[in-house]
Amino acid sequence: MIKSGSYGQFCPISMAAEVVCTRWTVLVLRELLSGSTRFTDLRRGVPKMSPTLLSKRLKELEDAGVVATTRRSDGNLDYRLTPMGEDLRPLVMVLGNWGQRWVESKLSLRNLDPSLLMWDMRRSINPTPLPQRRCTIQFLYPEQAAAERNWWLVVEPAGIDLCLFDPGHEIDLMVTGPLLSMTKVWMGLVSLEAEIDARHISVDGDPEIAKSMYVWLGLSIFANERRRVA
Repeated sequence: MIKSGSYGQFCPISMAAEVVCTRWTVLVLRELLSGSTRFTDLRRGVPKMSPTLLSKRLKELEDAGVVATTRRSDGNLDYRLTPMGEDLRPLVMVLGNWGQRWVESKLSLRNLDPSLLMWDMRRSINPTPLPQRRCTIQFLYPEQAAAERNWWLVVEPAGIDLCLFDPGHEIDLMVTGPLLSMTKVWMGLVSLEAEIDARHISVDGDPEIAKSMYVWLGLSIFANERRRVA
């Protein structure tokens, strides 16, 4: 008996597609491959996906052998890729490279999302050039709704936190500009230097942290992929 949603074909492509091609599944895999293991962190990577659907997709991936779970001391689950799931990394990377290379950037930039941008930026920060102390960097997107206008990255030797509410620390650097400009920089569509020179983005605060922003502000892992015209 053919299960619901099955293509009903013995072809390996069709069988693989039944596992990874349902809606949101590739994005969940992207988050797992990026190192997210907690449900709350996975949700931050797919903020427009409902918690119920995320739970359903994780269960489907677990049933397929792609994901394994372990229970933490607080009772919550950790989700990690099995060797079978890790084997999907090249597939997801090729898909991302293809999208960066061929999909029109104007289409991508219609889907601006400050929470997703800041979460991705938080993961790609390179703390090496920053002072070996707590550094608080505030990002201000003036045109956004009040609830999504201000974001804080708190970089400490122990790790990096992303805050939507003022953490109460002294601000070492303030980065101000439209969400569109920062998204274009992160995607590698334009350089940070160009956006600063054009006065689309302003950077105020500690001069050394500002100077090294070109180093510590990590970009998308696909930013260096050369764009082509279809």
